Amino acid sequence: MRARISQRILRAASTLAVASTLAIGLGACAANDPLASQFKAGDNKNYIAGDGSVTEFALANRGKSVSWSGPTESGGILSSAQLTGVPVVMNYWYAGCAPCRAEAPELLEISKKFPKVQFVGVNVRDSAPTTAAFNRNFKLTWSSIIDSRTSSVALAFTGIVTPAAVPTTLVIDKKGRVSARILGRIDKSILTTLIQTVQDEKGN
Repeated sequence: MRARISQRILRAASTLAVASTLAIGLGACAANDPLASQFKAGDNKNYIAGDGSVTEFALANRGKSVSWSGPTESGGILSSAQLTGVPVVMNYWYAGCAPCRAEAPELLEISKKFPKVQFVGVNVRDSAPTTAAFNRNFKLTWSSIIDSRTSSVALAFTGIVTPAAVPTTLVIDKKGRVSARILGRIDKSILTTLIQTVQDEKGN
């Protein structure tokens, strides 16, 4: 009987642990966040593979705007305060991530369709020179925040929408609230639709 009870407890604990890892909640703690831990660890993982799943948030469920700021590869500072009233597409990446490299041309193609939307990269591992070289190679027209040392931008979104894979792409509305998240490599048509949604929103 004890063995059966113990097995039930272990199964329940395992289920709870998985649910806790996948949960998205405003009260989540950064210390328990797997992506934040990965950023801080600086280990040699290539990436946490995402499955391309999409989470979209209705206006009523977007919560508060998120403030973020960080140094770019060019030595400047980019912040949410500079983008008030502008939809933002925020892409988490680094140069050694194969899916990141594969989707870079697609992101560039999509960005050309939305000149009023600001694309922002968040490099989670590389130095500024490596980031700049990547941007030149793929002819990317937007800046990337170098977040490898402080993880400040990644942590700014912890507890609201936690990127659980690299690459991850966030669509942020004109008020700085997360409208959608794509885990893993983007699908061009899906991301285009998500961006169009926030661009067309009235009174937002």
